[in-house]
Order: sequence, then structure tokens, then C-alpha cells
Amino acid sequence: MSSICREVVTLQLGHYSNFVGTHWWNLQDASLSYDPETPPGEIQSDVVFREGQTLGGHVTYTPRLIAMDLKGSLRTLRQEGSLYDASKDPSAVTWEGSLMMHKESPPAKNSFLEDLDKLDKGEILAEADFLSSSQPRCSVADSVSVDTVNSRLDRVQKGYRLEGSVKVWSDFLRIHLHPRTISVIHQYNHDGEAHRLEAFGQGEALLQGSVLEDLEDKLHFFVEECDYLQGFQVLCDLADGFAGLGSKVTEMLQDCYGGRGILTWGLAPVSHPNSTPMKDLYRLLNCTLGTVNMASHSSFFCPLTLRGGLGRRPSSPVAFPHLNYDPSLWYHSSSVLALALDALTVPYRLRNNSVPMWQVADALTMSGRKVVAAYGAVPFPMMHGGSLPDALSACADSLPWKPLSTCSEPGDGRCYGQWATLKGFEGQRLISSLAPGTQPPTPLHSLYSGEDVLASYIRSFYPTAPLALQLVSTPSKLTPPFPQMFSQSLCAQGFLESQSPPPGSLAPAVSSVPVMTSLQSGPALDPWLSELHRGASSFDIRRVAPSFLSQGPEMADYQEALEQLRLLARCYRDDSSGVMRSSSEEDDDD
Repeated sequence: MSSICREVVTLQLGHYSNFVGTHWWNLQDASLSYDPETPPGEIQSDVVFREGQTLGGHVTYTPRLIAMDLKGSLRTLRQEGSLYDASKDPSAVTWEGSLMMHKESPPAKNSFLEDLDKLDKGEILAEADFLSSSQPRCSVADSVSVDTVNSRLDRVQKGYRLEGSVKVWSDFLRIHLHPRTISVIHQYNHDGEAHRLEAFGQGEALLQGSVLEDLEDKLHFFVEECDYLQGFQVLCDLADGFAGLGSKVTEMLQDCYGGRGILTWGLAPVSHPNSTPMKDLYRLLNCTLGTVNMASHSSFFCPLTLRGGLGRRPSSPVAFPHLNYDPSLWYHSSSVLALALDALTVPYRLRNNSVPMWQVADALTMSGRKVVAAYGAVPFPMMHGGSLPDALSACADSLPWKPLSTCSEPGDGRCYGQWATLKGFEGQRLISSLAPGTQPPTPLHSLYSGEDVLASYIRSFYPTAPLALQLVSTPSKLTPPFPQMFSQSLCAQGFLESQSPPPGSLAPAVSSVPVMTSLQSGPALDPWLSELHRGASSFDIRRVAPSFLSQGPEMADYQEALEQLRLLARCYRDDSSGVMRSSSEEDDDD
């Protein structure tokens, strides 16, 4: 039972990836505790956070993160942050000549960011519990007392409705970032129609010159301070030019840090503003090329989206029984994916019994199957005061999770490997508490550990599939400005209530939720990969979208990528003998 901290460096490439990443870091931040009297939690935060010092000698705790985005994507956030503000350094050299100042009005901040500014300046509000009571925001003001902040955090519940004001991911960022975290790509604009990063080849071509030097500098900074680097988690936009950039970045990581884990999550929103048929075609091609290339250069590649498919005619977005989210809002859909990602990344972030990234990947990517699919129950439907056998017995006919990778659940129990995680059952019973002599209502109620209960339940759907699982009692803690989009059937801890609140009454704000996730490698990936291949192969790209190839890839490379995708899909075509079928057999099927 080792508690060695195996560090992870996170890379977020693209605007939607930064949306998901911001929610994910807010969730990590909400679970931090600075109280030395508090026992260490199940999650080892040092895996993804780093400790540092400001110029004034104040201790900081910031993400080990590199976030890349386009010009105009930060709005009110300073690229270098404010923790290490050089203007506060008394030793800094100042210009004594004459100055002419041109002042531009900054973008307006929403109410949440205004309150964060007041906290940083020491203007603590009575309703300052928009922060977690266990973790004050790391302040840059010398006069802010941690004890003063903590004594006021629980007085008033203050909610923020930011659905109408969130334009970029920094509009709901709770934490300070290290000055080396943010990298702005100035060659392309975030807003407007001109100079957009829309094509795979544009992204590929970016990783050279100043962009490459800046990335290498940031990587060296974060990597060299690690004692036991286990690898990289990469969040990358899949539907725009960042797919090309992500392909080059993962290739560079593979070349420079061979042997380390590279877990890549390809992210796509449900919808895009100002979409056109040609833009939809570009997105299909970006998803196709990004999947092939990032899977090739990663330990595993997992698409994450609530969209009903990555083709040009997707089905309805994923619906969850106890969520009332708006699929069109990136602020909402990214929060759901962040909750799932909080559980999906648990195995290699545990304080005890953690599983290194490479081992997680090896359990799922046998025989060259490096694309995996994610599923999630957000939240996991567990009755308040109930037990895990009760909750799973209520889902005896179908699994509680929904597809997070546009891959439908296989109905025949075929799966090459699976990693399941249940996070957040704190305060609930993992086994039945029947009186002695009572007949168990189901076989699950007769088992003696939570691991056995969950394993028995999953094996009833996948009887022969290799299974790894982990149970973590600590829930995902939700602090403002996480959107309150939960059904009224949930209590404050995210468990189901036996009775809904009376009509007209306000349901309590949900402050934490249990989540169950599953990472799978199985035949369900074949239809998804084959659909990508058919969609990209159904037209002559030189005639329909010649501009897509104007900055790369070459036509031969494009055709080779399509062939790689076809072969990759074949890897997931189930054969009970375990032998891959011949090309002629597959062509007969097609």
C-alpha cells in the first residue's frame, strides 16, 4: 500500500477542453483542505497540483497544467495570472522617463468573478461561502486572513446563475493559475469569422517556431520538478483545428517521454454556434483525423461528448434521468463531462492502492485497440439512507450509465476489458444490513463487500469480460459556480429522496453527487469508428472541400489515415476465436 506521489501533467488544448478542464479543476479545488488537523483524503491532490511561492513568500498551490487557447479567449483573465504579479515586486526595475498611457475598458465581469476579486483584495463578504469551507481561495492580498475567510464561509448560501453571462471558460474559473500555465496562440482568433483554427492541417502546422518553443519551455518547467512523473492527461478539442495540434503534441510527448502514460480525451460539444454544412463537414474530418492520430500516439484515446454522434447527422444528445442540463450551453455540457472525468481519472490519483496510468491503459488496450469508450451515471441513482445492493437491484434490467463516447451499450455482454469506478457513496451502506435469518431479496444482498457487490452486478451483464473496479467514498463536491441543473428528487448530497419536495417549495442546492463510470474496450467501438470512416470516405474531398487540405495533410497522408481508421475499426469486430478476419471477409461484410 504505497502512498508515493506519482505526478501527472495536464494539457488542455482548445476552448471546449478548457471549459471541461475548468469545471474539473474547480471540482479538485473544492476537495482540497489546508487544515493540518484534517486526515488525508482518499484522493492525493499532489498528483495534479504543485506547491510554489509568490514573490512575497506566500505558499501557493496551483494546477500542474498547460492550457492552450486562441487570441481573445481569455476575456478578463490575465495570461500570466495574478499570483506572481511582478508589479508587486519591490526589486523590479521601473522606467523613470515620461509615459503616455492609452487605457482600454476591460470586459465586464460577472457577479462570481467580482466576488472573487473582492476576496483577493481582502474585502470579505458575509456571503463569501461561494468558496468551499475547507479551502479558501489562495489570495494575493497580504491582509487576507485564512481564518477570517473560513469563519465566514458557511453563513449564507449564495448561488450564481451564470448561464447568461458565461462566454469563455475563465468566466467561471475559481482558482489561480501558475504564470506558465496559459499559452495563447496569436495566429488565430477565438471570435469572429476571420483567422479561425478550423482545419486539422492548420493545427498540425502550428507546432513549430514560437508555439513549439513555448510549449517545450512549459513542459520542461512542470516535468523537471516532478520526482515520480507517471505521465500526461491530455484534453483536446476533437472537432476543430486543435485536433491537428493535439496530434502533434501527443506525438511529441510520445517521442520525448517514452514509457510515460499518455491518456488522451478527445472532447466535442453538443453544438457549435453559427454552424454551416461546410463547417460540419470540416468537424467530421477533424474528428476522423484526430481520432486516428491521437490514438496512435497515446496510451489510450477516449472521445468524450454528450452529442448523439460525431457525424453530420447526430441523434439526440445524451439524456440523464436526474439532470436538467441544456445541451446547447457549453457551460452545462462541460460540467457533466467534468463530473464523469473526475471519476474516470480516479485510479491513478488515489493516495493508497493507486494504479499507474500505463497499467490502466494496458488493461484496456490489448491487441492494438487503443480507442476506448466511456459511460457514466451522472449522478448514480442511490437512495438516501439506502445501500449499494438496493441501488443496483433497482437497475437489474439495464445498466445505470449512459454513453459518453457516442457508443451505444453492447446488448450481448461482449467486452474485451472494462474499468469501473464508483465515487461518492459517503455515508451510505455498501452491503445489505438484513437481520440474521432474513432471506436476501437478491443475490447482491448476500455479499459481504462493496467490491463484490459491484463486481457481481457488472458481471451479470458482462459475464466473461476482464473487469477492474475501484470504490471511493469521497464524492465530487460541487461549489459555486457549478450549475445547479439537478432534478428536485435529489437531496443536498446528491442521493435520491423517497419523496419529492412539495409543489412550489425550493429544493436544496446539491453540494455533492455520487458518480459511476466505466471505461470499456469492446465491439461497441466498431460501429462508431466505421461510421467515422464511412462519413469521411463518402465524398471526394478534393472536389467538395479542397481548402481543408490547403495547409495539410497531403492527399496521400489523408488516404493513409482513412485506411488506418478502417483497420482500427476491424480490431473491434468480435471473433470468438480471437483471430482477426481477412480483408476479403471484411469486404464481403461491407
